Amino acid sequence: MTAKMKAAIFVEPNRIVLDEKPIPDVGPLDALVRITTTTICGTDIHILKGEYPVARGLTIGHEPVGIIEKLGSAVEGYREGQRVIAGAITPSGHSNACLCGCLSQDGPRMKYGFKPMGGWRFGNTIDGAQAEYLLVPDAMANLSPIPDGLSDEQVLMCPDIMSTGFSGAESGRIRIGDTVAVFAQGPIGLCATAGAKLMGATKIITVDSVPSRMEISRRMGADHVIDFSKADVVDEIMRLTDGRGVDVAIEALGRQETFEAALRVLRPGGTLSSLGVYSKDLTIPLDAFLAGLGDHTIVTTLCPGGKERMRRLMDVIASGRLDTRPLVTHRFTLDQIEEAYDLFGHQRDGVLKVAITP
Repeated sequence: MTAKMKAAIFVEPNRIVLDEKPIPDVGPLDALVRITTTTICGTDIHILKGEYPVARGLTIGHEPVGIIEKLGSAVEGYREGQRVIAGAITPSGHSNACLCGCLSQDGPRMKYGFKPMGGWRFGNTIDGAQAEYLLVPDAMANLSPIPDGLSDEQVLMCPDIMSTGFSGAESGRIRIGDTVAVFAQGPIGLCATAGAKLMGATKIITVDSVPSRMEISRRMGADHVIDFSKADVVDEIMRLTDGRGVDVAIEALGRQETFEAALRVLRPGGTLSSLGVYSKDLTIPLDAFLAGLGDHTIVTTLCPGGKERMRRLMDVIASGRLDTRPLVTHRFTLDQIEEAYDLFGHQRDGVLKVAITP
């Protein structure tokens, strides 16, 4: 008789339900991980609403923390019973994209190029982490042991939120002494703020309107927090920079108005680092773009993955330089996953991130 597990399954738009499905078989390069903690991402809400297409019957979720239950016959350097995480992006390590240094774009070849976000497999092209067990492909490229002394919740943001937020700061190439603006202080924006601080920015300006997020933003490193419901954000940032503008603007929401505002506050030669997932065409205003003559850089980034990225992020946590536990505001069991989706999807009760424990 095939062993079963509980899993959060996409049924159709607006329906993700808890049901049973077989525990996956383990191939030679795979690892079966028993999930101890996972979470819900904003991208999962796009899937729930039918705004991002995935196959019906797919297990959702891409932020796993767990224990190795079984190793594939060819996997070396790990042991069963070891606590591990895997990134939301799971590169093979040997594709053209990986060998070019772009691990996140490790996707299948299409008729005209490659599928964007191909390195994102969990809860996208293969079964994901909101389940009792998760099959991790290419385990030796993706499993990263959790350092002794770190709890599940301390490392829960590493697979996606922390990696994505930090990448916004890294792609912006922030330098010591830079002035940085971060638009939106959801979990990713908050990690972008923390990343900007770690990279040496000395004036960090963040934008939001939710009081609890504005408070955490200050704890993450913001020097000035602007409530966009009470002030003209562009005018206020230009005032705070004495009309100079910012060296780097990080867009962490995925909307036309925040993208445009980020462009408008850049100094000539500045960088707009875009992390948002956009659901509509973007328009670049002629004046904000300085007619294409402003020496601006616009760069996009998908969450970096792989075991080395995870090791580095966990080392940041272990060093005490950043504590992401305040981002976990609510806790549910896997049996309560539908309730957790309802809370997170409607952004009630000041939710930032939820911890899901099978």
